[in-house]
Amino acid sequence: MSEKLHLTLTVNGETQEVLAPPERTLLDLLRDQVGLTGAKKACNAGICGACTVLLDGEPARACLCLAVTVGERPVTTVEGLMTGNRLSPVQQAFVDSGAIQCGFCMTGMIVSATALLAENPDPDIDAIREGLSGNLCRCSGYVKVIEAVQLAARYRREGQTA
Repeated sequence: MSEKLHLTLTVNGETQEVLAPPERTLLDLLRDQVGLTGAKKACNAGICGACTVLLDGEPARACLCLAVTVGERPVTTVEGLMTGNRLSPVQQAFVDSGAIQCGFCMTGMIVSATALLAENPDPDIDAIREGLSGNLCRCSGYVKVIEAVQLAARYRREGQTA
């Protein structure tokens, strides 16, 4: 194993100082060293989207991103979308519409939906499908997921959190 590097990252608004080898992915660092397990390790090839986080506000595959390349860009995980113990409008909409099934891929979908709604606060179905196209779910027909994003858009427009 290579020599470890000192990294200072901002994760969910908090400074994290860690020692990590240069080949450590952001996903492994978040899960194993920071203790945030919301981003899931699934395909480990950037295909399924279960590891999606926001890197400087943009969706990123944490399994493909080396932690040493993050630099000063803020990282937001699904855990960081909450305010205290309160779910974000997107998280709440996924719960309220019954979109959470086995839950494995949902954290990545919620993060991707958050980024989509930040860019397009009132997406149509095609825009939602495109915005979530990098996230695969093996137990859903995506109907409830699309409903959840539409509900989240409504919550955000109305200034609601649930």
